[in-house]
Amino acid sequence: MPSRRSTVLTWLGDLVAVTAFVLIGRGSHDEGPAGIALTLVPFLVGLQSGWLLKGRGTPWLIRPGLIIWAGTVLVGLVTRAALGDGTPLSFIIVTTLVLAAFLLGWRAIAAWLRRLSRPRSEVPGVH
Repeated sequence: MPSRRSTVLTWLGDLVAVTAFVLIGRGSHDEGPAGIALTLVPFLVGLQSGWLLKGRGTPWLIRPGLIIWAGTVLVGLVTRAALGDGTPLSFIIVTTLVLAAFLLGWRAIAAWLRRLSRPRSEVPGVH
């Protein structure tokens, strides 16, 4: 069972990833804070949905990250469309790929760093 601290830190990492996605995407549109917030809200709803769908366990691993990513993308895009914002195919593709890189990428890097920090005797297959 993961600690409360590690779960909160993982959720904050995901929040930063989704916020960065929106800030980078909206940066070229010069819409101000309201435009950023309106773009962010559907993906925060999606992020929370993904976290609810992942169930218990270690959220910082890749497998739960896949569920969180899928929930963020699917629910985020559906919520965005329901609010009347456009979801052209190009936006769907970019959203899917960038959120995969952001939400799964930091998990992969963290797993690699954890593996590097363990003594060789604790790494499976290395004696």
